[in-house]
Amino acid sequence: MSTSEIFLIAMLIIFSLPYLVWRLGRTDYFAPLVVVQIITGIVLGPGVLGAMFPDYYKFVFNGPVIQSLNGVAQWAVMMFVWIAGIELDLRKAWEHRRESGITAGLALGVPLVFGAAAALALLSYPGWIGAKATHWQFVLGIGMSCAVTALPILILLMEKLQILRQPIGQRILRYASLDDIAIWGVLALILMDWGRVGKQAGFLVVFAVSAAAFRWLMVRVPERDRWYAGLIWLAACGLGADWCGLHYMVGAFIAGAVMDGEWFDQEQMDWLRHNVLLVVMPVFFLSTGLRTNWQVGGTAVFLVAAVLLVASVAGKLIGLGMAGRLLKWQPGEGSLIGWLLQTKALIMIIFANVLLDKAIITNETFTALLVMAVASTMLTVPAVTPKLRRMQEIVFRSR
Repeated sequence: MSTSEIFLIAMLIIFSLPYLVWRLGRTDYFAPLVVVQIITGIVLGPGVLGAMFPDYYKFVFNGPVIQSLNGVAQWAVMMFVWIAGIELDLRKAWEHRRESGITAGLALGVPLVFGAAAALALLSYPGWIGAKATHWQFVLGIGMSCAVTALPILILLMEKLQILRQPIGQRILRYASLDDIAIWGVLALILMDWGRVGKQAGFLVVFAVSAAAFRWLMVRVPERDRWYAGLIWLAACGLGADWCGLHYMVGAFIAGAVMDGEWFDQEQMDWLRHNVLLVVMPVFFLSTGLRTNWQVGGTAVFLVAAVLLVASVAGKLIGLGMAGRLLKWQPGEGSLIGWLLQTKALIMIIFANVLLDKAIITNETFTALLVMAVASTMLTVPAVTPKLRRMQEIVFRSR
């Protein structure tokens, strides 16, 4: 068969298998379609399909096919991160800066410390730290992986729970937006190449000047042209960031972060995000799954994933519990917000992909992080639903 035909077989699997599992299995309560797609990517990777049917795996996921899939996946995830950057709204966070700063700081800081402690323990064992990593990069990378909140998935879950447009939903978005900026700032720090610091500083200076010119241009062109200009800007920023060693994903985020959501119709932005998730992101989930491996041993990988899951969930709940006491929230609010903010799928997977690309973590560590991200996301809705119901009953009785 030709490479094109095998590529289309892979695409057929990518789009049909997770959809059938999601729809026929009725998994939406604990595993939305995006989570099923991630799990399917893992199953189709070398750790499961490759181990069970090595000849079939090598036939479908051969070198040229994987190269084609990776190209689609790279552009898909750049668009997704770019949209996340555009949708950041820091003005509301500034209006409520004390509450937002305390909450976002504890929501990020406590699980980061817990995750970093787990990473320090992993340094004692071979096979977890990447070949090009220093100890501080590995520890900070794992710590931040435990602290990540996936803002786009958070929005999807809050829409499902019907709280996105309610006051508590808007508060949670403020906290997550601040943490999103910190996540990409820490990633840029981890990727800072002190041997090429001049090139990276030069890129940031050029980016600042170009961003000012780009913003001047965007408010003067018709709205229909802003999408094209934005995509050109995305490609240019991704290229510049990757050229200087900061990784194209950092470039994609800052390309969106300097843009204003008000430049675009909100319905069109929602439509674009939805269709990026529908049309091209499943390819990224598969390419992510193809990286999963547990050559260290399945038990070791799942044990590390469990430790990281405990560090992540406990860190969020403790951090938000502390914020609730400091800010005198209603009983149960800290736990509710803590569970929602520990949703990790997508952004943490993107974050971990970058760490793997730069050899800061190994395939085994990446697999453990991926399992942790999927598990934390699957726990969210079942944990939040009864808490939300109790809070709504309390509010109803108080009236």
